[in-house]
Amino acid sequence: MQSWLFLGLILAVALLGKNRSLIIATVAVMVLKLIPYTYDNWFPEIQAKGINWGVTIISIAILIPIATGKIGFNDLFSAFKTPAGWVAILAGIAVAILSKYGVDQLAAVPQVTVMLVLGTIIGVVAFKGVAAGPVIASGMTYLIISIFNLHF
Repeated sequence: MQSWLFLGLILAVALLGKNRSLIIATVAVMVLKLIPYTYDNWFPEIQAKGINWGVTIISIAILIPIATGKIGFNDLFSAFKTPAGWVAILAGIAVAILSKYGVDQLAAVPQVTVMLVLGTIIGVVAFKGVAAGPVIASGMTYLIISIFNLHF
């Protein structure tokens, strides 16, 4: 019963904050919870591999402009010639390394998950943030570019 109340609270906050992604995610988990055998069979699989599936979907979205020709080799080579391009590379590397340790920590200390979920919900709903790892690298890049007034 406690899990339903917790999910209901998250759904209410998501609805108040008008956060579509969090609404969909919470409803999806609630629906999955209603399906027999999901708890024992699907939930562990989703918990274990869900982050990787999400990163794969985000990676697909990031690669679409390359597939459509909106981003080409000229853009790549031009970015290498700018400080902002190098900041973006370093931010991507930093986020990938930090994410590796973050995933390891989630496995070792599951209690952290509760606070991460709470922090993510607050960030998404109260501050109109986005719950997506690769976007963090872009945000870090934006911050550094803005602070140092760098441009592509």
